[in-house]
Amino acid sequence: MTPGSNLPLNAVRVAVDVTAPVRLDVSGLLLAANGKVRSDDDFVFYNQPSGPGVTHSAAAGGGDTITVDTAAVPEGIEKIVVTASPDAPGATFAGTEPTGTVRNADDGSVIASFTPPQLGSETALVVVEIYRRGGAWKVRAVGQGYADGLAGIATDFGVSVEEPAAPAAAPQAPPAPPAPPAPPAPAGQWGPPAGAPAPVTPPPAPAPPAAAPAPGSGKVNLDKGRVSLQKNQTVSLVKGGTPLLTSVTMGLGWEPAFRSKSIDLDASVIAYGPDRKKVDNCFFGKLMILGGAIQHSGDNLTGEGAGDDEAITVHLGGVPPEVTGLVFVVNSFSGQKFSDVAKAYCRLVDAQSGEELVRFDLTHAEPRTGVMMAKLIRQFSGEWEMTALGEFVDARTVRGMVKPAAQAL
Repeated sequence: MTPGSNLPLNAVRVAVDVTAPVRLDVSGLLLAANGKVRSDDDFVFYNQPSGPGVTHSAAAGGGDTITVDTAAVPEGIEKIVVTASPDAPGATFAGTEPTGTVRNADDGSVIASFTPPQLGSETALVVVEIYRRGGAWKVRAVGQGYADGLAGIATDFGVSVEEPAAPAAAPQAPPAPPAPPAPPAPAGQWGPPAGAPAPVTPPPAPAPPAAAPAPGSGKVNLDKGRVSLQKNQTVSLVKGGTPLLTSVTMGLGWEPAFRSKSIDLDASVIAYGPDRKKVDNCFFGKLMILGGAIQHSGDNLTGEGAGDDEAITVHLGGVPPEVTGLVFVVNSFSGQKFSDVAKAYCRLVDAQSGEELVRFDLTHAEPRTGVMMAKLIRQFSGEWEMTALGEFVDARTVRGMVKPAAQAL
């Protein structure tokens, strides 16, 4: 399987084996329609090895197995996500290729296998998900990494993550050499011994790198108002815990550089499926795509005047499920270079209220004819994320942007 692809399940009981050259901690989370667990009882791992219709066990050939009895999964559960994290504290997936193998749990026959590509600094990973669709069960390859460990996944899916209590103040005593640090708890031991009461408490997550947050890691959301992004930063389009699924407008603007002539730029959006193949594109020559889910405002020939030069409205809730990524690009059909452009930006606006949600100002320019401004990616949990790109390429039309934009997903 490839990331985003799915298959129908031909077995009632399926087992997902997750194996790697290193020891992994594997878990399963039962998610309701809102993308969250109902309680910590819906989190299944080695120290809490059973939940409603889902169990954890050691795989016969090494690794761990999450077994899902779809007939026993409660009606309110829409999907089971299978996650993995290296057992060694602070270890990443760099140089490690974990594989998820989906089997018929009764006869052992293989249904599908998936090895996520391009892993690096991730310390936790959603491997696959088992989900309901139209009364049937399917499996989807996911491969989304997190840089803040299993605690980051747990938080995203609503598992209680308690901060360690501050130690009580000790009575004054003569100075003594500092005690050696306590040995770390076994990786993956997220809670009290089996049989102890909840809540499930993971160890502190390793600190993420100081670089700009990667998608799925260190994300900000819209709770504190407008978000100003820098290149490669990501914002989750979630407000008050609810994914934004209304209509949004991506406004793109630019001004001619000082002493430059008027400049004719064209804004477009390219829609992709989970396999990074183009589904359609919307530009000045095709103002509506995907049954009206995406609409273009029309061509601006000069860049003169205040405000957005071109705008593309996306009805997030109406984007068909086969579209998982949107890349917003700007091109100079006339061949003028972006070094002749000043104050290029893109901004995401609530199409109903007019409120500006996210803004990205392009702080440098290159003498090239195309730029990828931003991307919107639909996550497996349902919400959309916006990432600022700011990558320049040599392409005068949207057609020339299709391949580099696919590589940027």
